[in-house]
Amino acid sequence: MTPTAPASVPPVGLAMGYDPDTDVRAMAEQARTAEERGFSMAFFSETLFTNRDSVTALSAFSTATERVELGTTQVVKLRSPLVMAQTAATLDELSGGRLVLVVGAFTAKHAARNGVPLTDPVTTLREYVETIRALLRGESVTYEGEVVRMDNASLNFTPPRPDIPIWIAAASRKGLLNVGAIGDGVLLDAGASPAYAANAVALVRQGCERAGRDPAGLAVAQLINTSIEDDPAAAVAHMRWEVASKFTYASTPRAKMSVGEPVIDPDDLPGLRAAFERGGKAELARAIPERYVTGLTATGTAADVTARVAAYRAAGVSLPLVRPAAAHQLPYLLDTFGTTTA
Repeated sequence: MTPTAPASVPPVGLAMGYDPDTDVRAMAEQARTAEERGFSMAFFSETLFTNRDSVTALSAFSTATERVELGTTQVVKLRSPLVMAQTAATLDELSGGRLVLVVGAFTAKHAARNGVPLTDPVTTLREYVETIRALLRGESVTYEGEVVRMDNASLNFTPPRPDIPIWIAAASRKGLLNVGAIGDGVLLDAGASPAYAANAVALVRQGCERAGRDPAGLAVAQLINTSIEDDPAAAVAHMRWEVASKFTYASTPRAKMSVGEPVIDPDDLPGLRAAFERGGKAELARAIPERYVTGLTATGTAADVTARVAAYRAAGVSLPLVRPAAAHQLPYLLDTFGTTTA
């Protein structure tokens, strides 16, 4: 089942989950409103910042909506493959076949926060995807991998869809090539330019060709930070904190530069790091050049943001997942990308 927006509205999704001040009931209501306005997906990001969890949020979204696709990220190794398959199948059952599971790499940051030993991210992703798919097909899985080891594991119920789409969240060159080998789609990270998106899509296609797969069948989604204001300067001000969050770990800009992110100047990184060490994210946000804010996001007036999202589409993004920089901007976002209400 693939719900679609009205023909007059190109596919677009609403991304939620980052704002610690928005509770899950409010997000479920936002998902319902997005569905009413013709959005194609309600997406929940289960992030490193441990706000709300994806299973609870998607359960709420499922009961609040009827047609819109429901997507969520889950980081591998924080749940076992059996638990991830179990919850994915249950959420798909609850939503009537609307789930898209997006698996993210287990990184050193996740290992440190969760007290779980670090393993090779690409190998871990591959073994998780292989075993989750087998479990959803109803197989009894015995698996001896480098990371995943399972003995006669299976689900004790029949999943409504054995082929729940599994997308891969990827930002680095190595991760994007891996998507082409194992994913049904890719989720590109926020805080990146359309030029980065084009380079990332090319790498995914290259990975498909290496694996003998047709890239035409892969979904390409991207989280896009948006800030819509009548005053462009106000839009920039609301977006600074989001861009700053992408520079709190040195690994994040490095990964994007490995793909080809022309907005990021490596000569700027030591100064940004020093600002963060000196005054935390607030100081870092003040130090971020305005060209980073406008170059890595969709920020400005409604017309500016519309044109910017069109640039991501032209770069190969088939499903922009737009996320407002401030709670008061949500109505503007719905008006800009949704259908009019009766």
